[in-house]
Amino acid sequence: MKLSDFLAEGMIIPDLRSRKAASSLQEMVDFLKKTNRVPEDKELYARLLEREKLGSTAIGEGVAIPHCKFAGLKNPLVMLGVSRKGVDFESVDGKPVHIFFLVIAAPEDPGSSLQILASIAHLVRKAGALDKKILKAARPQPMLEVIQLEEQKLDE
Repeated sequence: MKLSDFLAEGMIIPDLRSRKAASSLQEMVDFLKKTNRVPEDKELYARLLEREKLGSTAIGEGVAIPHCKFAGLKNPLVMLGVSRKGVDFESVDGKPVHIFFLVIAAPEDPGSSLQILASIAHLVRKAGALDKKILKAARPQPMLEVIQLEEQKLDE
């Protein structure tokens, strides 16, 4: 399974404005609501905050993978949020997060969300400096191309 199979150009925020963890999540949820990808934003935001209370989803290397289960989805949602200035997200390495891969899946489909999370973690570990490569791109399409290129390298 490839991340690029689930991430579309229209699901990328190339310049998150928020500098704090909670407001970054809110900004991404607001985007999903405004683009009619989710029917309810308050419950989704609450679920993401609940998940973060269990432990930060920042995995280091400038990347976080906030995720939760959310009823009413037919297919998993994956979006990319890019913070140029960085967000304190209580990362395991203590560094700010620049790249957010938000993953939302239906409770009835836990397998696909686990596969997507594993794909993202694998890509981050193997690509090396994925955050810096994505940050070099200014727009969604080149950001998506960086991810696709890094996935192709993994297949070789």
